[in-house]
Amino acid sequence: MKRLRILILAFCLAVSIPLAFVIWQTYQGLEQEESAQLRFFSEALLDKMEAELAGLVQREENRTVDEYNYRLAEGGTSPLAAAPREPYILGYLQNNPDGSFQTPLVADPTRVPPELRDSYQRFTDINNLFNQKKFSAAPAVLEEVRDKKVDKVALKEKRQKEESFAGRYLAPSKQQVAKAYLGRKQQRTEQITANQAINLSKKDASPSDRPAPADKLRGRASSADEAYPAAEAEMAAPPVAGSTLPEGLREFQVEVAPLQSVFINQDRFFIFRRIAIDNQIFRQGFILDVVSFAQYLANTFFAPQPMARFSGLRLKVTENGRQYDILRAGAPISSAGYVTGRTFPAPFHFLSASVEAAALPASPARHMLTIALFVLGLFMLLGLIAIYHSARVVVELSERRSQFVSSVTHELKTPLTNIRLYIEMLEQGIAATPDRERDYFQVLGSESARLSRLINNVLELSKLEKKQRHFDLQQGDFQEVLTEVKSIMSHKMNREGFELETIVPQPVRFVYDREVMIQVLINLMENSIKFGGNATPRRITIRVCRSADRVHISVADTGPGIPPRALKKVFDDFYRVDNDLTRTSGGTGIGLALVKKFVTAMGGSVSAANNKGPGCTITLSLPV
Repeated sequence: MKRLRILILAFCLAVSIPLAFVIWQTYQGLEQEESAQLRFFSEALLDKMEAELAGLVQREENRTVDEYNYRLAEGGTSPLAAAPREPYILGYLQNNPDGSFQTPLVADPTRVPPELRDSYQRFTDINNLFNQKKFSAAPAVLEEVRDKKVDKVALKEKRQKEESFAGRYLAPSKQQVAKAYLGRKQQRTEQITANQAINLSKKDASPSDRPAPADKLRGRASSADEAYPAAEAEMAAPPVAGSTLPEGLREFQVEVAPLQSVFINQDRFFIFRRIAIDNQIFRQGFILDVVSFAQYLANTFFAPQPMARFSGLRLKVTENGRQYDILRAGAPISSAGYVTGRTFPAPFHFLSASVEAAALPASPARHMLTIALFVLGLFMLLGLIAIYHSARVVVELSERRSQFVSSVTHELKTPLTNIRLYIEMLEQGIAATPDRERDYFQVLGSESARLSRLINNVLELSKLEKKQRHFDLQQGDFQEVLTEVKSIMSHKMNREGFELETIVPQPVRFVYDREVMIQVLINLMENSIKFGGNATPRRITIRVCRSADRVHISVADTGPGIPPRALKKVFDDFYRVDNDLTRTSGGTGIGLALVKKFVTAMGGSVSAANNKGPGCTITLSLPV
């Protein structure tokens, strides 16, 4: 058994080490998949935000040049004359080449309505701050474009190294490539009417300073990098003027640069485009409240999503090289373990967003894998226990068989020795009297019967195991069996000093095999005599009673009893209780096993229990 335990332990170690490695790798793969899923859906969320910014940029790029005046060139009121619907847009204005400004909210700057005076004053302050910063806007944007190119290369390298949830199956689309601009990337040329050109400057044109026609336009830049003339030239250029145009001059060319942004103050940015006409620069755009805009993005795209329950959205603004948070939404995150971030393209390059999560929601596959591993481990454990138990039973049975051979040899040798001894005594005439001869013959008969019973038990056990034993079941009075058992065992009980008491309250008739029941009771009584030789008093009690459909036959003694741990094992084949008493009294270990097999074959059951006092009781339960 020790060797078997060592082999089972070695097998467990040999299986558990690679299994543990596979489990660890599987959970690592699940964690990577969960992380990739979060990144995948976070990227989708940021894509939606970027699409919203792109839509805003496209809308502003499609505006005509004269919408930034209260009156349109072709008549009617500008669509920007009303207050913006979006709470994050404070208003629209146009910065003129001479530093002045106009806003479509006010028809006449000299007569501002009382309800618009605060807004107009705010626009005035913003325009003054913008005049101080507009000449440094171009280099800042160009530097941002170069940074975007570097970020684009870094992002490409990162995505090549990262094994994402979708990257194993889908090729990245063109929309997933980092953008430098949300709108148009290059400066474009547009045709405007003469009235629009006049409306752009809000002054009457004269023949000497009206805008040049398209075929004579001077100083037109070919790219965004070349569209920024020197400050001196811009301020020295005369404004477009004149209201009388020569016949046939109806269209002009203007150069429109991509949208760009400049920080003003208090989280406000001026998102504008440059309009170049006849070497004069106009800047048209809107004032963006970044905090309100961030709140709008979070409420519209992040808050309704299920991921808001376990992740957080952080929006940051970068201004003059300093980055700071302007909004945090979703679940509070103390330490972000999983982050997906993005800086939006120009003109919103000042705004960056990140989705953070300290812990990922468990994948359904993780739950199923845990259950499967638990079931697998349980079955493996139960299998090993079953293998060990089966092997232990086989080993113990083999050991008991080996002991049985030794015990049978001893049990056969003892009566044969006694028989030979008494025969020699009779031959030598030691039994001088007839009474002594009779005693010797009784001993010879008793030892012969003992030898015969031992041989019969072995033969009966062999027949029962091979299922060759036939039973003669007949209905009879059990009192006949008790009478014969008394007759057979009387001499031995008298010699050992035992008393036999039978208790049968009423006559009992049921179906049984007479010879088998006699053999069963004799086996039980011999066990009581063998192990109760030192008991006081020495008594064996056989009690017979009947219930509704069963007959209960109990054999009780006053011996040492059975150890509690062996009460169920005493009926096993070749089992013997290992103590000093059994080692000195001998036995083969098949008596009780044979009793159980006989009773079970007749449809009954057998049980053993210790008495409240000394001794134990064996109970046979047979059907009527």
